[in-house]
Amino acid sequence: MKVTGLAIVPPPSAADQPTVTPELLASVLARYSRSNDGLAAILGKVDVQNPDASIDRILKFVDYGHASIGGLTGGLAVALDDISMWLAYRIFDIAQMADGQESSTRYIAMDAANVSPAADLGIPDDLAPRWNTMLSRAFAAYHAEFARLDALVAAEPGRLRLPAGATPAVAARLRKNYALDRARYLIPLATRTNLGLVQTSRMWADTVKQLDSLPHPEARAAARLIREELLKQSPRLMRHSVADKSCQEQVRQELETSLAMGRARLSHEALPDKVWVHVDRANPEWLPQLQPVAEALRHRANRYSRQGTATRRMRVAFAWNNMALAELRDLNRHRTGNRHTPFVQAGFYLPPEISRRDHEGLLAEQADITRELLDRGSPAYVYSLLLGAQTPFEHSTHADKFIYEAELRTGMGAHFRYAEHLSAALREFFKQVPEAKKWVVEGTAEPE
Repeated sequence: MKVTGLAIVPPPSAADQPTVTPELLASVLARYSRSNDGLAAILGKVDVQNPDASIDRILKFVDYGHASIGGLTGGLAVALDDISMWLAYRIFDIAQMADGQESSTRYIAMDAANVSPAADLGIPDDLAPRWNTMLSRAFAAYHAEFARLDALVAAEPGRLRLPAGATPAVAARLRKNYALDRARYLIPLATRTNLGLVQTSRMWADTVKQLDSLPHPEARAAARLIREELLKQSPRLMRHSVADKSCQEQVRQELETSLAMGRARLSHEALPDKVWVHVDRANPEWLPQLQPVAEALRHRANRYSRQGTATRRMRVAFAWNNMALAELRDLNRHRTGNRHTPFVQAGFYLPPEISRRDHEGLLAEQADITRELLDRGSPAYVYSLLLGAQTPFEHSTHADKFIYEAELRTGMGAHFRYAEHLSAALREFFKQVPEAKKWVVEGTAEPE
């Protein structure tokens, strides 16, 4: 694992503008909010070459509950090389206010060499040989299915919904993606990936604190390395990044719940699709909702357009019983509201183009290793999962954000399984909010 902080410098076009460090920026803007002198006057009192005195005077207020000052540092960028897909998922789960990108499964190495050593992930020594063998089998199965599916769609191009006038290069890319996106359920969650994240010092401190509270050696190593990098840019605010009792206790309780549910529900059979949607349209009697839903939606040019108060005030919670980790990795990144999953394997998804019988031995062995880790109470059970593992997943937010997510995840080029899940949620949503159906653009995930 390697963690790198990226320091942002102004472009040549901004050469005439004041330059500040992240913590000096926070200090100046905090003082700005408590003064009517104007920004130029405040900057005039700061020795930019020796700003520590000014910074220390203001940032001490963070210690007295003024955490919002830590949000004034601007975006601090960090890149994490060679972390597991599980840790990338977990960081996005924690850092709900961050902007970031993770390497796609279409572009990373798929072999046993691209997995951290078992000891670094907390896999018990006596289980490590079986675990390594199972991962090698999974990678081999992935490559075999990719080759088979790629040949299948080459022989039967009608399986692709190619856009009219598609060039040979576009057709080749879509054919490759067809195979990659169906074979990916056999990829181990322990596979290394890369992650880039940008967020304020305040959010980084909370993210590192929570990572430091996890029982996984990989997470704690990441917390230490991120802290070391960000101490170079925001040394005072990163003092608040150490694990505390509250985080540790919540992590302990969540792990106990996951271990118990994992033992009770562990299966490598396919779970039938179930979806749950709850809409809350209640408003206080002294502040009723007067705008019709149609008026909140019909003026939009696309899914990025602003919606009205009728949907922005409407609360929506939606959940699936069988979200494969392959899809969870992305759906977990919708930043609004709260997401929740016990992160267990209650079933195993393979697309209809892949025969379960061909992989029964692998799936049984994978489930046996997961069972052994769960029975031992090991948090490292997550590293025995493959991306086809199905877990319950719930997201609660507001209707405007749900509609955006549904339109995005069923729209042009969306993954086929995203589209199935979000189409099912939309059907339930329309039962409760039928007046929205005319104005919500449900896609068909074409061209693939």
